[in-house]
Amino acid sequence: MKPENILRHFSTITRHRHAVIRNCIRAGIPVQGLGHDLSKYMPEEFLQGVRYYQGTRSPNEQERIEKGYSSAWMHHKGRNKHHFEYWTDYNPATRRMSPVKMPRRYVIEMFCDRLAASRIYNGDSYEDSMPLQYFLKGKETRCIHPETSAFLERLLRMVAVKGEDWTFAWIRHYLARNDDY
Repeated sequence: MKPENILRHFSTITRHRHAVIRNCIRAGIPVQGLGHDLSKYMPEEFLQGVRYYQGTRSPNEQERIEKGYSSAWMHHKGRNKHHFEYWTDYNPATRRMSPVKMPRRYVIEMFCDRLAASRIYNGDSYEDSMPLQYFLKGKETRCIHPETSAFLERLLRMVAVKGEDWTFAWIRHYLARNDDY
C-alpha cells in the first residue's frame, strides 16, 4: 500500500461525493445526497481503495482482477441503496436471487452518482453522452430490474440529448408530481 495513495484516494472519493451532493441538490433530493457513499470512508472500503488506487477508474476493478472479487464492493453495495445490486432478493417462485424494482428516489440518486463518476473519471474530456455510453456498454450483462433499468436509461438519454440543466429540471418536476416510473 503506497502512502501517497491515502491522500489521492481520499481526495477522489471526496470530490466524487461532493459532486453527487451537488447533483442531488439539483435533483431536489439534498438530504439524500448528504448521506451518499459515507461507507467509502469506513476501513472495509477505504483501505482497499487505497491499496488498489489508480486514479482513472474504481479501485474495485483492480481488486477484482487480482482477487477475483472486490471485498470493498461487497461491503459498499450492501449498505448503499442507490446501487441496483442492493435491490436483489430471494424469489420463492424461481428459487433464485432476482432483481427488485428500486424506489424512484434511489434511482435518481444512482443517476446523480453516475453523472458524478463520469465527470470525475473523464476529467476535462467529459461529455454529456459518456454516462449513457458507460451504461449501455454493460446493459446486456447487468442484473437489474427491467423497469429500473429503463428509467435510469431514460434519464441518461435525457442528459445526452438535452443536457444536465434540462434533465435536472425534469427530475424536480417529476418528483413533485409523485408519479411512479
